[in-house]
Amino acid sequence: MSLTHEVLNQSPPFADVDLFALDTALAEAVAANGGAGAGRELSEFGRHWGSAVMAERGRLANENTPKLRTFDSKGNRRDQVEFHPAYHELMAHSAHAGLHNSTWSPDGRPAGKASEVVRAAKFYMAAGVETGHLCPITMTRASVAALAVQPDLLNGTMPVIGTRAYDPTFAPWPTKRGMTLGMGMTEKQGGTDVRANMTRAERDGSAYRITGHKWFMSAPMCDAFLVLAQAEQGLSCFFMPRFHPDGSVNAIEFQRLKDKLGNRSNASSEVEFLGAYGELVGEEGKGIRTIIQMVQLTRQDCAIASVGLMRSGLAHALHHVRHRSVFQKHLADQPLMRAVLSDMALHVEASIALVMRLCRAFDGAPVDANEAAYMRLLTPAIKYWTCKSAPGFLYEAMECLGGNGYVEESILARHYREAPVNAIWEGSGNVMCLDVLRALSREAEAATGILQRLAEETHGLPGAGEAMAFIGKAFRRPDAEGVARLAVEKLALLAATAALNQISPRHSELFATTRLAGNHGGMYGAVDLPPDDIGRLLDRALPQ
Repeated sequence: MSLTHEVLNQSPPFADVDLFALDTALAEAVAANGGAGAGRELSEFGRHWGSAVMAERGRLANENTPKLRTFDSKGNRRDQVEFHPAYHELMAHSAHAGLHNSTWSPDGRPAGKASEVVRAAKFYMAAGVETGHLCPITMTRASVAALAVQPDLLNGTMPVIGTRAYDPTFAPWPTKRGMTLGMGMTEKQGGTDVRANMTRAERDGSAYRITGHKWFMSAPMCDAFLVLAQAEQGLSCFFMPRFHPDGSVNAIEFQRLKDKLGNRSNASSEVEFLGAYGELVGEEGKGIRTIIQMVQLTRQDCAIASVGLMRSGLAHALHHVRHRSVFQKHLADQPLMRAVLSDMALHVEASIALVMRLCRAFDGAPVDANEAAYMRLLTPAIKYWTCKSAPGFLYEAMECLGGNGYVEESILARHYREAPVNAIWEGSGNVMCLDVLRALSREAEAATGILQRLAEETHGLPGAGEAMAFIGKAFRRPDAEGVARLAVEKLALLAATAALNQISPRHSELFATTRLAGNHGGMYGAVDLPPDDIGRLLDRALPQ
């Protein structure tokens, strides 16, 4: 059989690379925020997760989606979810790297010493390879913050959470080498308004019996969940294991798995509790206050993952255009393509600088009131901007590959479908804006101090003074909620400018010029960057 053509002018696979060494912006942001000593560790991680083997695991985990097995062969209720082996391999590698626990000491206290920054760099690189499996990873990590209000429970679970082993067996958590934890808040009638939850908890000796439902409960094969239910004193938080202490399967019945747009490797479920066993976490009636400690951390990871997806999209696009020729020139040498990709690279540089600055605040918050204030005010603003930026950014990256980017063999199609979930989970854009307003009203003095610091850190940069004036005026308006999206976006842009200014003053100036001083075009590349800066941005984005 004769061939009709040769395969020419196609880019080779972007695999078997060091994701850390190729990411100058990440390396500089990590170093600037306290993680300078972690270069070797992060490069080792980057080589492993940049391998063709890990890329293939990501593909397989998404093409072979989870399946709910409600009953066993004898008709016994089991409510187990089956995953492809590639999913378990991804989970094992993330656990081995400590993505689920490295920010905590063995007793459940914050580990400090840039642990948030270093862990975030790993999480960001992993997100660019396969994001879905990171849902139970991030919930496990974040659950420790909520369990801290119940020391006996934390002391019991931490030895199992604290291992770097992944144990997928369906067994009581105290018997396992490692465990994962999930979260259940959303109900059909309430959504964001968890105070409308109807699931009820009735005391049964020292424990509770919980009856009701959750409309969304992700990662249903976790070993335990933190759930909200109405107790006698009001909405409360409960630790609900998959197994009752007597060894029987807890009364947690999964109705079906959600058929989601993206996040395909990760299972999300609808569930009913039929008098399920649960243990109180914190005080009755203080459920929101308890679980918000967990939510703060999951929001942080939503932002990190979104930036990781954008970085991966940029790297794949740049790799492609450097190998693809059109009209007798490489795409990477075409002026329009250079304008688009350099503008995208500038956006990613600012985003990386911003999330790493946020992670530094998480590192410092336990001992520094200013860092704690930065964390509380800017976490929702940063989640808002980074997560809502990602889908449009990834569409642009996909277009750089043309039809090659639009087919499922391309990782960009998966990234594009994955991106919207981070803006929806753990509080939609509007909720993030309301949370910024709430932080400003509840901690006005601390918030004012953060805004003053941002003004100092961006002093003299194009448009920074005007942006600060707008933010101050907008948040003082009686109808501030009506302009909150614009004000929060400008706050995030100002914070990104400040974070980038600590790393690369020239790029901070470019970012301020294109994002603060004027209206950035609705499309990437609708800017006028100097040719030398275009070249530097592209070379930094993916060294050749």
